[in-house]
Amino acid sequence: MKNWKDIIRHQTFRYIDHSAMPTFHGKDYTAMTSFAVDDALALSVSDEQSPPVVRLWVHGETIVLGIPDGKLPYIDEGVAHLKQAGKHVVIRNSGGLAVALDKGVLNISLILPGVKHISIHDCYEAMVSFIQYMLRDVTDAIEAYEIVQSYCPGDYDLSINGRKFAGISQRRVKDGAAIQIYLDVEGNSKERAQLIREFYDIGKKDEETAFSYPTVDPQVMGSLSELIGIDLTVKDMKERVSVALAEFTETVIEMDFTDQELVHFEKRLKQMEKRNEKI
Repeated sequence: MKNWKDIIRHQTFRYIDHSAMPTFHGKDYTAMTSFAVDDALALSVSDEQSPPVVRLWVHGETIVLGIPDGKLPYIDEGVAHLKQAGKHVVIRNSGGLAVALDKGVLNISLILPGVKHISIHDCYEAMVSFIQYMLRDVTDAIEAYEIVQSYCPGDYDLSINGRKFAGISQRRVKDGAAIQIYLDVEGNSKERAQLIREFYDIGKKDEETAFSYPTVDPQVMGSLSELIGIDLTVKDMKERVSVALAEFTETVIEMDFTDQELVHFEKRLKQMEKRNEKI
């Protein structure tokens, strides 16, 4: 297994803060846009047009579904329930199941080149260790293992004392990868979890399904602020990302999207729109 510091340590990193974007190059800035942006950046690092990237993104009142969620027997009813609750609904192109986003949830994308020579697990471990490092002064209790009754359960759920505050997915495009984590920083985590529980109750009902969907228990979820007993904000976490990144790279740059990246983005956005026609 490669050391996580070696995986993210590069001479130059590109830093992109998309946490307060109303639009992106003329497009409404939704979660769908974000997944297309990460694909474009993964292609860019793969083609060596861009150095590795750390991108921050936030979307209000959104439920991001996984690909298997689209196969729920009563998906239309489930999505209608989410929309009635005032949520924008998107099916993403990376792994996992439904997650809840809002202004209290910070998403971080770590976009790396050369991943044909780095295992999927090593990339996950790099993100886990990066988060642990960022928060090392306030907690040493962050663990990575599956929290079974959480929403979007997986081997790399991040939890404190058995309560989950973050989940990680990964998307590989050519020789680039976007390792994406949502961090429940502040706000009502139980309310988020309850809505996703209702989505599965409505979308599955009592039918047998080939895929095993979670029975979400809001009690196993929590925000970072709640779990460590400190009033952390999304702004605080953004600053921690910047400080940690600066410690593992010689130069941090900010640059606009190149013309080629915009071409990639437009193509990937159309693919996302096609994926979401069902809902």
